[in-house]
Amino acid sequence: MKSNRPVNLSLATVLAVNLKSPVAIASILHRISGVVIFLLIPVLLYVLQQSLASEAAFAAVKADVLGGLVGGFLVFVALAGLLYHLVIGTKHLIQDFGIGESLEGGRQFALLALVAAAGLILLALLWMVL
Repeated sequence: MKSNRPVNLSLATVLAVNLKSPVAIASILHRISGVVIFLLIPVLLYVLQQSLASEAAFAAVKADVLGGLVGGFLVFVALAGLLYHLVIGTKHLIQDFGIGESLEGGRQFALLALVAAAGLILLALLWMVL
């Protein structure tokens, strides 16, 4: 007798299957970027609050965030997360209109969105460094 019960797969099996598909990679990274953005909101709001306290506080925040390694890294992570989430979210909105919904079209669209997001993140890194 054949059982139709669900089977629990190991994490290694799930990763091995999902890392072969650009659609799955884009989806997983989209969720991760959303969580990262959500977790960084309090930090960014605190930095904004500190920068609005006075001119001296603004200068201190500017020196610490843009001049410091940790602050610059946090800003880059927030910017990269926002850019990635924007590109992949736009891909999802376009697919809601019925474009790129086929299996092969979805794969190509996901690959194009991943490349576009990587390019934008690289440009953001160059902008921050220079």
